[in-house]
Amino acid sequence: MKYGVIFGGNSYEHEISIISAIVLKKVFRGDMDFIFCDEKRRFFLINAEKMNAKTFSSGAYEKEKQLFLAQNGFYEKALFGFGEKKRDIDVFINLIHGKDGEDGKIASLCEFYGLNYIGPRIEASVLSFNKELTKLYAQKVGVKTLPYKLLKRYDESSLTQKLEFPCIIKPARLGSSIGISVVHNQKELSYALDVAFEFDEEVLVEPFIKDIKEFNLAGCKIKDEFVFSLIEEPKKKELLDFEQKYLSFSGHSEVKEASISEALKEKLKANFKKIYEPSFRGALIRCDFFVIDDEVFLNEINPNPGSMANYLFDDFSVVLERLATSVQNEK
Repeated sequence: MKYGVIFGGNSYEHEISIISAIVLKKVFRGDMDFIFCDEKRRFFLINAEKMNAKTFSSGAYEKEKQLFLAQNGFYEKALFGFGEKKRDIDVFINLIHGKDGEDGKIASLCEFYGLNYIGPRIEASVLSFNKELTKLYAQKVGVKTLPYKLLKRYDESSLTQKLEFPCIIKPARLGSSIGISVVHNQKELSYALDVAFEFDEEVLVEPFIKDIKEFNLAGCKIKDEFVFSLIEEPKKKELLDFEQKYLSFSGHSEVKEASISEALKEKLKANFKKIYEPSFRGALIRCDFFVIDDEVFLNEINPNPGSMANYLFDDFSVVLERLATSVQNEK
């Protein structure tokens, strides 16, 4: 089977997506074409030997073959510019993080042009990209979430809401811990809001709970079977920041299963199933959970997790290959 890895995109998480693709090249045994979407939303076919940071930071990728998307796949101009040649790819992997990849644009293109793909479908993308919609979705399927308030830059009345400290300020439509601040008092609030509003017009405010237990669980459903990763308890400072959360997976050391009871493991998996089924069929996702007094709360859904959370699986290649054989487009 031939895989097409779509990465890059016009997003604050553009570089993270590049890292994910480079890591995937190292850890996945499949035969892959690497299709880079630059910040102008042009597509380029990147030779596997040139899958390194310098290719993209220097702009050297522009010397590679440019591709365009049409019915049933990606195409390149044939020799001497006569006609087009379709790339022979069986299934695509949406590896764009943030805007373009996780907001539904790539899913829409894949559905419209009839591409088989691994990744969140349109509705799942919309629900998981917006942190408020994620909470509403979780509540609908019976998964607990922390209480929150929504501040809107365009609505002054929302900015007058009384907040309790300490709290966490998060842009509503941005991942990778970008623009997130822990605020301990009114003095810190103004600066934190300025930072968050640089990235989004809506900001989510949640209570900050010191030393809260956090667990990450990745997985997917293949035909009628759920396949789970091990459960990770990430090491973190006060806040699981950008560097800890995303840059570490490029050289991730061996991850150990969280030292928790079997009963709690089953609770986490049960909540994952509620989130996943049926909205996230066709995707390999990671759910980040909080545990408070033995109760499970959803923190966030990562529909295209960094490096596809490969480091959490005993045999990532087998899982991805099996998922690839089961994905189906909407009819």
